[in-house]
Amino acid sequence: MAFQIPDIDETQAPLLDHLIELRTRLLRAFMAFAVAFGICFYFSSDIFGFLVKPLTQAFPEGQGRLIYTKLYEAFFVEVKVALFAAFFVSFPVIANQIWAFVAPGLYAKEKKAFLPFLIATPVLFTMGAALAYYVVMPTAFHFFLGFQGDTGGLKLEALPGTGDYLALVMQFILAFGISFLLPVLLMLLNRAGIVTRAQVAGARRYAIVGIFIVAAVATPPDVISQLMLAVPLMALFEGTLLVMRFTENRDAREKLAEQKAADAPAE
Repeated sequence: MAFQIPDIDETQAPLLDHLIELRTRLLRAFMAFAVAFGICFYFSSDIFGFLVKPLTQAFPEGQGRLIYTKLYEAFFVEVKVALFAAFFVSFPVIANQIWAFVAPGLYAKEKKAFLPFLIATPVLFTMGAALAYYVVMPTAFHFFLGFQGDTGGLKLEALPGTGDYLALVMQFILAFGISFLLPVLLMLLNRAGIVTRAQVAGARRYAIVGIFIVAAVATPPDVISQLMLAVPLMALFEGTLLVMRFTENRDAREKLAEQKAADAPAE
């Protein structure tokens, strides 16, 4: 038996029922986040230790240090780490609740069109975050620590604070993760009929300028980090154009087949 996605629900629930369901979905999403936060807070030291590894490896062995200058800073760093990690841990549940609330109002064709984007979003975000963590951050930290040494007879030493370091790591991960959602945005606009592949391809030069502006704003002010974000984004942009060509050609063939079927004389 072939898998089929049911069409839009026949029932029309009153507004109050929709609001009650929305409240239920929000409560479930919040409970999932709260549970994830509690677990992540318990392991916040381990999670922060994982986030610190790129900096540890950038320092000469045994020489790196993290400091905090406010008595409460270390505690709030662990809270922020737990909040940051809890969002990623609970995201599948949150996304599932959003989908469960929205899906009954969609036609089967709309569900089939939307599902790939729902799956692609966490995959692309994870790819961007992994690139930031495993490639960009170690490279950038080696570059930043290269300024240590003697200046005017004084020793110049990097003493990063825990709060500043966490903010920098979050900036890297969010910048790369969100930027890697560019194909999802373009494909949604294309599937909604707002833009065509020809229009996107015609705006390529403006897109490249926009990519470099985003890379300059979203990353620390060093050329290496900016290029490491801009180059993959340009590759994703070109890859999205290829996918658009495939989907538009497929839609054109399906439309032509439907038209021929409709024009064919009935037997």
